[in-house]
Amino acid sequence: MTELVARNPDYRQITEQVFLAAPFVQSLGIELLDLGPGWCQTRMVITERHCQHHGYVHAGAQATLADHTAGAAAGTLVAIDETILSVEFKINLLRLADCEELFCEGKVIKPGKRFSVVESSVWADALGGERLVSKAQLTMAVVASVN
Repeated sequence: MTELVARNPDYRQITEQVFLAAPFVQSLGIELLDLGPGWCQTRMVITERHCQHHGYVHAGAQATLADHTAGAAAGTLVAIDETILSVEFKINLLRLADCEELFCEGKVIKPGKRFSVVESSVWADALGGERLVSKAQLTMAVVASVN
């Protein structure tokens, strides 16, 4: 794959601000771990509020983690006057998420001027570990910033 290049030299600072300014993401405890042009890694410490009625991590919590991580990955590639909005995603829940932490890695697989396609992998307890619990494919729109 061709190496992706950030169009905004301040992408790291802007992405950190997005994580801090998103109330829903903050309420779930999603944390930014690391990022670079076209990729992002996050973590969510699991508490009772993340679980469904059987005690497993709720699909909605996994989907939000995958979505926000993918958006951050795509956001590393936009210009200073652009931002990212999710327009479509599909998530496969591969196995039960009964764990203390979820880690996610989002990678842009097709950057574009108007839309980017991103893939997110959600792992239980260790980034890149043996317990892949969900996989998402997302389409992100590149839009003009509102600020």
